Amino acid sequence: MNMKVVPFLIMSFLLPVVGATQAYNPDKVNRKAVQLYEKAFQKASENLTKEAITLLQEATSADENYADAWIALGRLQLELKNYPYSVVCFKRAQFIDLNYFKPFWLSYAAGLAGTGDFLKALEITEKFIDQVKPTGTQLELALIRKRSYAFAVQQEKEQQAEKNPVSFAPKNLGASVNSKMSEYLPSKTIDGTQLFFTRRVDTYNEDFYSATRQNASNWETAQPLRGSLNTPQSEGAMMISQDGTWLVFTGCYRPDSYGGCDLYISYKTKEGWSAAKNLGNRINSDQWESQPCLSPDKRELYFASRRPGGLGGSDIYVSRLQENGQWSDPENLGPGINSSADEQCPFIHADNQTLYFTSSHWPGYGDDDLFLVRKVAEGKWSTPKNLGYPINTIDREGTLFITADGKTAYYASERKDSYGGLDLYSFELNPSIRPFETRWVTGKVSDKKTGIGIPATLELTDLQNGQIISRVKTDSLGNYLLTLPTGRDYAFTVNQKGFLFNSDQYFLKNGTVDSAVVKNIELQPIEKNASIVLKNIFFETNRFELTPASLVELDKLVILLLENPTIQIEIGGHTDNVGKAETNLLLSENRAKSVVDYLVAKKIEARRVSYKGFGLTKPIADNNTEAGRALNRRTEMKIVGL
Repeated sequence: MNMKVVPFLIMSFLLPVVGATQAYNPDKVNRKAVQLYEKAFQKASENLTKEAITLLQEATSADENYADAWIALGRLQLELKNYPYSVVCFKRAQFIDLNYFKPFWLSYAAGLAGTGDFLKALEITEKFIDQVKPTGTQLELALIRKRSYAFAVQQEKEQQAEKNPVSFAPKNLGASVNSKMSEYLPSKTIDGTQLFFTRRVDTYNEDFYSATRQNASNWETAQPLRGSLNTPQSEGAMMISQDGTWLVFTGCYRPDSYGGCDLYISYKTKEGWSAAKNLGNRINSDQWESQPCLSPDKRELYFASRRPGGLGGSDIYVSRLQENGQWSDPENLGPGINSSADEQCPFIHADNQTLYFTSSHWPGYGDDDLFLVRKVAEGKWSTPKNLGYPINTIDREGTLFITADGKTAYYASERKDSYGGLDLYSFELNPSIRPFETRWVTGKVSDKKTGIGIPATLELTDLQNGQIISRVKTDSLGNYLLTLPTGRDYAFTVNQKGFLFNSDQYFLKNGTVDSAVVKNIELQPIEKNASIVLKNIFFETNRFELTPASLVELDKLVILLLENPTIQIEIGGHTDNVGKAETNLLLSENRAKSVVDYLVAKKIEARRVSYKGFGLTKPIADNNTEAGRALNRRTEMKIVGL
């Protein structure tokens, strides 16, 4: 698109075509109707659009064949985005005199497109270009709209080909959330129990509110956020972290700002939300920064900025939280997402793989449209995909918030059932534009000897390619929340210096885990005879060669040995009771040896690592069940020297 739809000036809506020689003759219009039309012109010049519309309606009643009044009424309705009514007006004017109406075909097409009739809009626009033969700016506008309508027609064909299309049926969140004021920019905690949003409390002030879910369909009455966050200044463009403990937002023209609008952060405390803290001059510049969104692991901050060095207009950037607690210099997401036009409103889903944003550049319906991209490799994104009609329309679209299950979206709109201004709505997403369904695991990490919660780092790694999907730090008490996008198999490891790491696994290619899993983790201090099961060491049945998926866990073991250069370990191999005891003993020994060979190949001194096979002699579960036998088929690591 690269150019926004050019608005018509309201004054020009009321100007009749001069010098036309068609059957319709403006000079023969009823005098009373003309007087009403002239009054409407005056009201429009004073930006009193509603009064102008009322007068034009009276004019068309006084003379139902007053084409200029119908055209002006249609174009004012177009400006108000009342597209069905504008189409009715244009059709009436066209019925009065087709030739007289031809110069207004482009407006008629816009009304049709506003109702979703893109095929007819394309047809009318092509006729306008061929028969009216516009030049200059008008031709340029016609060609832009022709491309947009052609794109919309093609998108409609693709949507109709979907096996499971979902109808667009936004549902108002109700009077507990919405009010006579405007509500917008919704976000939720990952468990869906808390809804956060911005409310315009008066002409110049915005504050943050939250509502707690009562049941599947109702919310408690929304309340201003407790604490020191809301001020007499405006707080806007807010996003809550998935665990509900951090809140990032935009503050403009504050005493501590580096430019007009800066990014700020607030933290949840026992007393409520802390006072806003400017995120500093690495993230903020002397230009406009806004629309922040945290990744689910709180290690990446996406936002829009007009800072120098971008590709043009507003670009989307990402800053990463470093080990020292500071945010890195922002990184432009590059030309695969950003363009010479405006890209804004980034939203990274709980899957940490799917990014939604708005753009006025990529092929779309006529103005800022919503798009999605997915991570395809480290630092690489897929080609932007338009979310399609009716999420995208010929008007400018804003941000979406999508729940962890990937099915439900929340957004702000002004519709017939709104309580006043913008209201918050939810709707179901079509499958083709959904993010990955995401589960989550929560719990506490503690010292196995003392039971006291400890800070630690948790990593979720794709077993197929070794890519770290999420890296999360617990709070100071050891509490954590980690998201689990479905569609992949993961190694889950917990690390803290002075302790043996803990490992687990989640096989989610088929999404076979409950939405929320509670997992409390005990880490063993590094001491003699401490041991762990290496849960992500894999072998083929009756074989001892390590599979590629084992490398994630093996490399964790290498790091442990390098960070603790004095410890000596024994790798123990164990089997279930299927087969002969002698065969199982040999198999377990060879498997343990394969692990040791890998460690030695990674420059771990051979004197520090030994191996032993135990076969079926040390079961830890019942061999009479498959689940029990799976637990018995294991590889253990034990500290035998310090």
